[in-house]
Amino acid sequence: QVQLVESWGGLVQAGGSLRLSCKASGLTFSGYAMGWFRQAPGKEREFVAAISSSGGITDNADSVKGRFGISRDNAKNTVYLVMSSLEPDDTAVYYCAAKTAVGILTRLPGWYNYWGQGTQVTVSS
Repeated sequence: QVQLVESWGGLVQAGGSLRLSCKASGLTFSGYAMGWFRQAPGKEREFVAAISSSGGITDNADSVKGRFGISRDNAKNTVYLVMSSLEPDDTAVYYCAAKTAVGILTRLPGWYNYWGQGTQVTVSS
């Protein structure tokens, strides 16, 4: 079965950096666009970043532009989210998701086919 496993969340001070990883199994990774979403307590899940199946196209939410970057390594079945200049408002559970590569990148969570369990990121002030 398909599994997406996020890693390397944690506690970091404001202004710090983290790199999240999401390793996929049970699917042809190069055939899927990948996305990162986050959900803070009491808030809806929100889009963070997405990357096309080849890695050639990326999209970032306005709230993270210039601070976060998404990349992928299809040979390792892994997608990454590099986060820098972290702010307390970035505190959330971060989820990776996979979407079949047909069509354009999307920010809508309902279009993603598979989800990971999430990893907690906490940014202290």
